[in-house]
Amino acid sequence: MVVDGRVYDLRPEFSDTLSMLNDWDASLGGLRELAVALPGEGVALDSLRPLPPVASGQVLCGGANYYTHLEQLHAALLRKQGDQRSDEELFAEGRKFGRSRLDGEAFVFAALPSAVSGATDDVVLWGPGEQHDWELELAVIIGRGGRDIDVTDALDHVAGYTISNDISTRDVMSRPDVGMTDYLMTKVRPTFFPTGPYFVPREFVPDYRQLRITLKVNGEVMQDESVDDIIFGVEELVAYASTIVELRPGDLLLTGSPAGNAGHHGNRWLVPGDVMEGEITGLGMQRNRCVKPA
Repeated sequence: MVVDGRVYDLRPEFSDTLSMLNDWDASLGGLRELAVALPGEGVALDSLRPLPPVASGQVLCGGANYYTHLEQLHAALLRKQGDQRSDEELFAEGRKFGRSRLDGEAFVFAALPSAVSGATDDVVLWGPGEQHDWELELAVIIGRGGRDIDVTDALDHVAGYTISNDISTRDVMSRPDVGMTDYLMTKVRPTFFPTGPYFVPREFVPDYRQLRITLKVNGEVMQDESVDDIIFGVEELVAYASTIVELRPGDLLLTGSPAGNAGHHGNRWLVPGDVMEGEITGLGMQRNRCVKPA
């Protein structure tokens, strides 16, 4: 437990966060009691390396889920295809496309827990591919599993929130030889999902839509967007994902990236030596240095 910059060891009451999540309702009561009488003197947070706050069994990712992001992507695609209209006209077309998403369904794909790393760990820019991109996202930690969860009950299955950065290598995303998108090659290499530093219980986030997502690269703001720009909210994503897979305690569900990816900044891809700083209101900050493979 982290209080005022100091870390308190909750063992032996809890062996790890997964055991905590397996009986989340009871665990939350125990955590409240421990917060009143903190065990020991604690250790300075800055002296520790934060590991991912959950050892996820399943990592699920919402995609194409922010209006402005989708508008930018669609306008860029039209330009790449040779559309000669003005930027203003292309973004108007992008806005029309983005708003049409509400008539469809959420889009969720699977990642791998082996790609998850800590909030201060280095991100290794593996090849093949050179167009390494960032996507800072609000991530949901599941505290109660289930299948076919009703959207009105979905938040009761959310234990809390954390931060995750979905690193993607864009120039290997398309596989022309099979006519498909290669998410394995693009997104799930080791260290490509920096996550944490905190697991913040849902009761401390009364309205997730009021959170703000900000990402800087070498001090320059690249993403700065309210979660309120989201298309399908946490409730809809949890409910939709549960129609496909059985959700389990400790699962990680990323809710999608807001606008401001590398393509929007003149194809300013990540390179070794870059430092990413990602922050979401009240959920802490990540600081990850990009390095080349050893």
